[in-house]
Amino acid sequence: MKKPVIIIAIILAALGLGAAHFYWHNLRGAGPALLPPPREIARLPEAAKAPPSEPAVEPAAIPLKLPPGFAITIFSKNLRGARVLALDPNGNLLVSLTSQGKVAALPDKNGDGRADAAVTVLAGLNRPHGLAFGPEDPPRLYVAETDQVAAYDYDPEHFSATHKRKIAELPPGGRHFTRTLLFLPPPQEHRLLISVGSNCDVCVEKDWRYAKILVADASGANLETYASGLRNAVFMAVHPLTRHVWTTEMGRDFLGDDLPPDEINIVMEGENYGWPWCYGKRVHDGQFDAKGTHREFCTDTIPSFIDLPAHSAPLGLAFFPKEWPKEFRYNLLVAYHGSWNRSVPTGYKVVRFKLDAAGNFLGVEDFITGWLTPQGALGRPVDILIKNDGMIFISDDKAGVIYRVLYDKM
Repeated sequence: MKKPVIIIAIILAALGLGAAHFYWHNLRGAGPALLPPPREIARLPEAAKAPPSEPAVEPAAIPLKLPPGFAITIFSKNLRGARVLALDPNGNLLVSLTSQGKVAALPDKNGDGRADAAVTVLAGLNRPHGLAFGPEDPPRLYVAETDQVAAYDYDPEHFSATHKRKIAELPPGGRHFTRTLLFLPPPQEHRLLISVGSNCDVCVEKDWRYAKILVADASGANLETYASGLRNAVFMAVHPLTRHVWTTEMGRDFLGDDLPPDEINIVMEGENYGWPWCYGKRVHDGQFDAKGTHREFCTDTIPSFIDLPAHSAPLGLAFFPKEWPKEFRYNLLVAYHGSWNRSVPTGYKVVRFKLDAAGNFLGVEDFITGWLTPQGALGRPVDILIKNDGMIFISDDKAGVIYRVLYDKM
């Protein structure tokens, strides 16, 4: 009887050591992503305490570092799961509250720099994420849930969305359940891009719709592949001059702290960007494809445009428009949501990519930092919306707030 007991003890010990090894190399830096914030990132004082000319939030309450000339306040709070931002036809901010199954409007009718309320536009949805207003007159509101895209008649005066029309059926959620929307610029403004992440960390997908950016007419007709080999291209943006679509892309996990790079890609119709066989600058994934059967395939894929630090989890991206001062014009901001699959946490910041007018990469620097502290993460930036008037909005799904960033040299 002793021998089976010894064997079982050895197996359990081996499993324990394996689990400890896996945790140490892959999960010991996951705390900032998974644990609650060590403290609330900001307090909203009573409106009476803040003169109209002053920020609506005490500056000392927001421990974030920005470049000279920029100031940050809280535009709205108590928005658990705040993700995608969009402006409605009247200029009101909308946000998808993915974990709550809602879409909310955040009007600021008195112009004091704070949302008057969070008005529920839609509720009871299946993890809504992508928001877009269509090319119609008046524009319809398009909402991407995990399993479908629907269009609604939208009333910007009453913040209501009615007469739902399901235009596209999407595959069920797996490892990546967010779906994001973007209408192409003219003359293709009636074509809607739909980003669908992979169903796994790294695998050969069985459903053709995973790990791609899809495209369909605004009616939902002609759903097909726009670009493939994209593991999780969560957010998309159009370059102001070239009109090309840019996207952030998250690389696979469990290759160590520094591999593979996350990416920024310029997405061209009909092209393949490599996943799951390769990553970055056409680097073959020798762990997944141990026999090398797709090594040559990688040479025909589109390489990343810019490699980012592994596991930064890049999400929202936005270009500074032409109305901004020359030093910022056409530069790109990217939100690094922050790592979980890394021994030492990285990300948890907004980064500025310096570009020339044609979109050529010139350099990179931190734009907003301070979310990551020794005690944990105060927040995780998600989406970015840059207006022409020197105002920037940033969503934060961990702190449950929308930040308002102002530049004083416009």
